[in-house]
Amino acid sequence: MSVTIKDVAKAANVSVATVSRALNGHQNVADAVRRRVAEAAAQLRYSPHHAARSLSSRRTQTVGVVLPDLHGEFFSELMRGVDQVARTRGLHLLVSSYHGNPEAQGAALRAMRGRVDGLLLMSPYVHDTDFLERNVDISLPLVLMNAAGEGAYRSIGIDNYGGAREMVRHLADVGHRRIAFITGPDDNDDARERLRGYRDGLAAAGLGHDPWELKGQFDEDSGHRAGEALLAMAERPDAVFASNDMMAIGCLYALGRGGVRTPDEVAIVGFDDIPLARYVHPALTTMRVDIAELGARALKALVALEAHVEGAPSGDDALLRPVLVVRDSCGSRSP
Repeated sequence: MSVTIKDVAKAANVSVATVSRALNGHQNVADAVRRRVAEAAAQLRYSPHHAARSLSSRRTQTVGVVLPDLHGEFFSELMRGVDQVARTRGLHLLVSSYHGNPEAQGAALRAMRGRVDGLLLMSPYVHDTDFLERNVDISLPLVLMNAAGEGAYRSIGIDNYGGAREMVRHLADVGHRRIAFITGPDDNDDARERLRGYRDGLAAAGLGHDPWELKGQFDEDSGHRAGEALLAMAERPDAVFASNDMMAIGCLYALGRGGVRTPDEVAIVGFDDIPLARYVHPALTTMRVDIAELGARALKALVALEAHVEGAPSGDDALLRPVLVVRDSCGSRSP
């Protein structure tokens, strides 16, 4: 004889409706009650009929996640945070990437229709005219990651501008005067805000020279190319601020291979604090972003939005503030 939801409700001493809300991850269930229901369901080996539930409620218990890429430590950490929240809420994830191709991203978003209850999206194209309207089912709750407030959509992001300014201030405070910067992709919101923070940071620190910028693409190879370009220069900077850690590590390797000592001759710093940053030599000074928390907070916001309850971050709560982590790679110079 199969176990029913009524059996779980009786064992947990709650109503059938409460069991349904608890097992479906709704917000308006007390944690103690949620645990009691979960324990009762586990003891009875209750397994909800997902197909029937989907037909009756038109819910899939699945969240769509569309990202620029799945490769690299940033996206791995982001998905770790999303997955942690999904597991606690009994949700499944349908994940897709588009590798910088707007047509591919549009196709990925359209493929989510009818398959998911809500969407998490990270994209440089959300500012383009009617991109979201053309590709996203307007009935789906949507939370943007790292795309500053786009119309009526919720957004969870990083204070990239403030973090970059703080890093420039730190480099100036320890005596560096000629500070170069490795940019990120031109169409990336994070990259643009970090570049803006670098430029304004130079001005605020009273450093008179023009910004010293090298092109990068947020990957190790472009950081390595920037390092090789610095090796070919007659005059080098005191410090290099790469707008993410992967480029900083690529640059560090190139300079080391070229016989330039870090931080004695050229300091190198990054942004993100990926796990690898502490294990390179010298250990990388960086701006720590809790990348997993970014993913976790985004999914919590989506769940709150989907349930039509308060709790989705907004305003200052929607910005994660990076924290300066000082290690060996930034060095110091006497003014």
